Amino acid sequence: MAKLGGFVVALAALSIMACTQTGGAGQGGGMAGTGSQAAVPPPGLTVAQAAAYCSTLGNTYAEYVGTVGAYLGSPVRGGAPADLDARVAIANCQDGNYAAGIPVLQEKLRDNRVTVPPPPAAG
Repeated sequence: MAKLGGFVVALAALSIMACTQTGGAGQGGGMAGTGSQAAVPPPGLTVAQAAAYCSTLGNTYAEYVGTVGAYLGSPVRGGAPADLDARVAIANCQDGNYAAGIPVLQEKLRDNRVTVPPPPAAG
């Protein structure tokens, strides 16, 4: 039994370390909106176009599919809460990782039979 207890303690310590690390590489890391990482637009769009389009998709999602809540910088509109993937996609958009956020939001809108706003003309 003592060996099992030690294993559980070690596993818990590893879990805590993994959750608190915020490496400097890559996107995400719970730093949405901090501007601490370079913006990543999808191919064919400028950063400004990608930011505007990501915002449009997030607002469309919040209006027609699910509420994302004020914690993501959107007005609370009632309705069902947004699923985790949509909230992560919106957070990616706020973090400047548009290449990750846009396709997920487009998919979520399609899955809910909401017309996906067209992307801006390639820049």
